[in-house]
Amino acid sequence: MGTTRTRSAAAAAVLTLSGGVIAAAATPAAARAPGAAQCTAATMVRETLPNGTTWQLCWRIHEKSGLVLEDVRISSRRYPEPVRILRSLTVAQLNVPYDSGETEYNDITEYGFGGAYLQTLAGDDCRGGSARVGSDGDEVPRRRKVLCVSAEASGPAYRLGNDESAARPYSRQGHDLVLRAVSKVGWYEYITEYRLHDDGEISARLGASGNLSPVDYGNAGNGWPIGRGARDFATSHYHSAFWRVDFDLAGRGGEQVEQVDTTVVGEGSMTAALRTSRRVIAREGSFSRANRRWWRVASRTARNADGHARSYELVTTGGDVYEAHPETAPDVTFTQRHGCERYATDNNDPQCPTRRTILDYARNAETMTDPVMWVRVGFHHVPRDEDQSPMPLHWQGFDLAPRDFTEINRLAPDALTGVNGQR
Repeated sequence: MGTTRTRSAAAAAVLTLSGGVIAAAATPAAARAPGAAQCTAATMVRETLPNGTTWQLCWRIHEKSGLVLEDVRISSRRYPEPVRILRSLTVAQLNVPYDSGETEYNDITEYGFGGAYLQTLAGDDCRGGSARVGSDGDEVPRRRKVLCVSAEASGPAYRLGNDESAARPYSRQGHDLVLRAVSKVGWYEYITEYRLHDDGEISARLGASGNLSPVDYGNAGNGWPIGRGARDFATSHYHSAFWRVDFDLAGRGGEQVEQVDTTVVGEGSMTAALRTSRRVIAREGSFSRANRRWWRVASRTARNADGHARSYELVTTGGDVYEAHPETAPDVTFTQRHGCERYATDNNDPQCPTRRTILDYARNAETMTDPVMWVRVGFHHVPRDEDQSPMPLHWQGFDLAPRDFTEINRLAPDALTGVNGQR
């Protein structure tokens, strides 16, 4: 990393799962994000995985954000018509403050994952995959090997015992379409990775490797002894990564956001009684996890064959909160889509000079007719001897899981396609 930098500036309706109808709202057709390149044969990925699921998308490298996925669609053997899921998905900031309080970096906006910081794939960077040539997104762009595309086994997709033939259970191995790009910012090397699973799930991950910064050593109070004895203390630090997720479910846009909570309401005949309720988040806001709480983005108009709203659920695990900055504390922020709101923090777009962070975007509590989801996942890195050298990859990220997008498992065996509900 480079020189020390200063940090950036820092009503909903209720319905239960057992009833209530969510009213649909008219929504204007969504336009492509400003600056988005038109998809060509060279910037399209279309891959059919062994189980018959096909993912199709456009990709490009942005000078600051690095790898950007656009127009992400899915089809499968049982559902052959491609259906759009995402308008775009990209890293929106990586905030790295050191525990000493003397050093801080915003790696996306002040350096970038594209341009000169984007690495040309070489060695084992794309072993077993296909290294794609494309623009590196620099001011004077160069074409080089920048994207690794591979199909990888992901382990068991499901297993169900077959009463008619115990020796042959219903089981299937899963596969992912994996896209990776590598960026080097200072001493760290970051892998931006998106895994598109054959069951429709999407995983966004950021991996960190490279070296510990040799200039960022301090004392025992804010670091860990690295090297012989207790003389050199590598300073601990945060990696607060943000992603910008712009849904376009079934190509219709106009989604709504829901928060789901399950709480204990009393005692049943054998154990505690719990109740699950949904809260429609109609206006912009920031939110944090609680026990048995999650969020989904649901279509107001597109439904599966059972008549249920198609949606995607945000799945997060862990994630250290950096409470020193208000904008790095919430787990997720939902805002109305605006082209000038590009980065989660340190947003310097002159078209919206007063909107520097996600908290600024949400401050006016605008009604959302076209929501954007900003996901924060934090990692507090306390160095260890094994981080030398090179540093083993450590990952942080989240999943987007389909919820009611199809009426049954997309990969279900033909013999079980009639299993749907109690009847």
